[in-house]
Amino acid sequence: MTWRKRRLPAARRAVTVLATAGAALASTLFTAPGAHAADSDITFSNVVINKGRPIVLGTGARIEVPLTYTLKTKVKLDDWSVRVRRGTGDNVTMLAIGSIQWSCGQSVAGGYTYYDCDESLQIDPDTLPSGKKLVNSDATVWNTSGLAIKIDGSFDLDLLSATTRLKRASVIAGADASSEPVTKGKPITVKGTLKRANWTTHRYDLYGGQKVTLQFKAAGTTKYTNVKTITATSAGALKTTATAAKDGTWRWYYAGNSVTGAYATNGDYVDVR
Repeated sequence: MTWRKRRLPAARRAVTVLATAGAALASTLFTAPGAHAADSDITFSNVVINKGRPIVLGTGARIEVPLTYTLKTKVKLDDWSVRVRRGTGDNVTMLAIGSIQWSCGQSVAGGYTYYDCDESLQIDPDTLPSGKKLVNSDATVWNTSGLAIKIDGSFDLDLLSATTRLKRASVIAGADASSEPVTKGKPITVKGTLKRANWTTHRYDLYGGQKVTLQFKAAGTTKYTNVKTITATSAGALKTTATAAKDGTWRWYYAGNSVTGAYATNGDYVDVR
């Protein structure tokens, strides 16, 4: 696992950080004698991933997730990084395939140098640094570690307290409110199909048995209100009726769960006459 990083904090411009992983080296870093012992001269803190929100991934699109942290050091470093990981020993899996460093402000106080770094992690569900792909069991809490490589080639690896939760993306396909236009006071029928990313098979599967809320936003307003909540069939089908009282937009909203991300449809405008 090698990281190549060019640091230009003064210029404060984006720098790509490339990561390629070898499982053997990843294991060595986490099992080497003293690797878990914190170096009092090097500290990672204030680690925040995705602004504290869960990371939601579909089945193919690479995403960038914000990462901020502070590095405090008394020794000169050649390189450093904060990594999202899960597992221990020979079964450590890293999540990001690389990162982009937007800035890394530097300051000095009390004999320490501080780096306040702002980065974006590059995450691809089809490509992990180990060469594997995400599977459904990866929808869980991931831990973090901070790796600092010193000028002399030695390193300090600290397991950090910061965590992040990985979730499978959901989607509601075929959302539609009909018929339209509709006479005031008459019912409309709203349909849709709830699906969820399957990382193991790399497709979206029907997702049944979930509670999904029908919402309405009246014309000229900006806020959706809840109309009713229904449960998707075993095949993920959504269908309900509602009274058309005024012009406005109807949409489905799924709040998600501990392993599945939330989703809201774009909405379907219905003209009431």
